[in-house]
Amino acid sequence: MENHLKSPTKPPRSRPGSDSATALLAPRRGRLFELLWPLTSHLVTNVTVTLFWLVFFVFNRTVVIGRRNVGEERNTLLLSNHQSMLDSFLIGLAAFYPQSWLKPHLIPWNPAAAENFYKNPLLAWLADNWKCICVREGRRDLHALHRMIQVLPCGAMTLFPEGTRSRDGTVGGGRPGAGLLILATRPRVIPVAIDGMQDVLPIGRYIPRIFKRITVSFGSPVDYTDLLAMPRTRETAQAVIDRVMAAIRVQHAELRRRRKLNVAAVDQKGQAPT
Repeated sequence: MENHLKSPTKPPRSRPGSDSATALLAPRRGRLFELLWPLTSHLVTNVTVTLFWLVFFVFNRTVVIGRRNVGEERNTLLLSNHQSMLDSFLIGLAAFYPQSWLKPHLIPWNPAAAENFYKNPLLAWLADNWKCICVREGRRDLHALHRMIQVLPCGAMTLFPEGTRSRDGTVGGGRPGAGLLILATRPRVIPVAIDGMQDVLPIGRYIPRIFKRITVSFGSPVDYTDLLAMPRTRETAQAVIDRVMAAIRVQHAELRRRRKLNVAAVDQKGQAPT
């Protein structure tokens, strides 16, 4: 039986002549890559996260709220709103760093859009070592969903139910795919709200900005046990994810309220007579 914690993703090969966008899949990896993957993934991910720690906590001002709600249990799903391509790194770092150096299972799996993370061999190699799960364009990728169902019970995962990044920082609607994953694996579901990342790395930009304010909020686990008795349909999956998104919106609204208060306090201080 395959050890799901010790091998990268293995999507099916694309068909010859298929559209270049949809043909972006994780490349096939050889036996040597698979043997070395537990070590290379651990090192590459933690070194990368350490570098991003500098970006988030030194060159920007990041505040983490509710980290104790995450814990270190396996089968933990972190569901978040989505603002930038760096959100997965921010959430994993805020939730599990630096414990992830000594506890590799804390490094979360990250479903990643093929058109962003698998568009060239070097980036694809990094994505595989970052524990990314390649998701084909269009997002209705059953292979990726099956892969998530396999690996989530053995560790943690970060997922963005909206399916795409927000252009204005607001929280959109969730898609049922994340709900299907919850119904299949019954994880601890932690709602996560991010605010400020749209200023650090907005859509279309590839170099992070500095001296910005970022806030990450981890809420209490979402209780969805009453929905488990319902038929496992897309409607039930949507009901599950709607409940999670409601929790994320409440947390995000609180982060926005805090941001406005901070801005008002700074403005008031700047206008005070000397």
